[in-house]
Amino acid sequence: MPLHPQAEALLAQIAATNAPDTSELSVETAREMYEALISPEPGEPVQVEDRTLQGSGSAIPVRCYRPVAEGVLPALIYYHGGGWVIGSLDTHDHLCRALASAAGCAVIAVDYRLAPEHPFPAAVEDCYAAIVQLSERADEFNIDSRRLAVAGDSAGGNLAAVAAWLVRERRGPRLCCQVLIYPVTTRDPGPGSMVENGEGYLLTAKTMEWFWEAYLSGGGDGRQATASPLLIGDLSRLPPALVITAEFDPLRDEGEAYAARLAEAGVEVTQTRYEGAIHDFVRMSFAMDQGVAAIAEAATALRRAFS
Repeated sequence: MPLHPQAEALLAQIAATNAPDTSELSVETAREMYEALISPEPGEPVQVEDRTLQGSGSAIPVRCYRPVAEGVLPALIYYHGGGWVIGSLDTHDHLCRALASAAGCAVIAVDYRLAPEHPFPAAVEDCYAAIVQLSERADEFNIDSRRLAVAGDSAGGNLAAVAAWLVRERRGPRLCCQVLIYPVTTRDPGPGSMVENGEGYLLTAKTMEWFWEAYLSGGGDGRQATASPLLIGDLSRLPPALVITAEFDPLRDEGEAYAARLAEAGVEVTQTRYEGAIHDFVRMSFAMDQGVAAIAEAATALRRAFS
């Protein structure tokens, strides 16, 4: 299919600015530019509170979203995208508000440590620690420890997939669902969508390489399962998954390959490719109707898992 008209319009708008590729920027400038790509309108009017969890040696800021103030709610633990280098609680505030409202659950967004200041596996350990902490402190957060799910987009989808696997490996708190939105799943994706969509569709192959180099700058090995979940040998006994991909996304093939491997391992999987869509379309639902549809699909999957 051709590009969705809204995606085409956004790409034309970005091209008109003559902005350099993210890979050509400093980390500080890349973060500033990503922070600028947020909704111009206020998000869903949910209850919002910034709190702190305790990681391994450092505090982990989190932002808690609740569609209703009272009552114990199921909880979605959310990891933002941004190549493990950029992104924040603010860049994904609109998306987390929408998910909390649509799914009728608490959403706890995790402000994990970013590379290159904190290279792999710092983000992984923060994301896993958040699951453990929230399970142990469920009463304090007014959430149901028996109904926990994880989700994330792009690098956050990578972290959600890895965290779901670590829960099984480390016998951590049970998860009832994982929502992976155009997830990064391998350091070495090979040809296919990384080449076909590697330039001109917002996220570029050069930027992905830049992200990986920053993330693994501490000598981390991209072939480790905690970096490349597509390389996990046994994917059985993982929580049901919704995997969302975009047609014109460099990450399309590796996300769909991971969904296929989950299904082969006997995991209940729904995999949806949004035709005509580009990377980051879900976060930018304020400008893209397909993002609204993807949030509704994720909310439906979460409601089913929580019921």
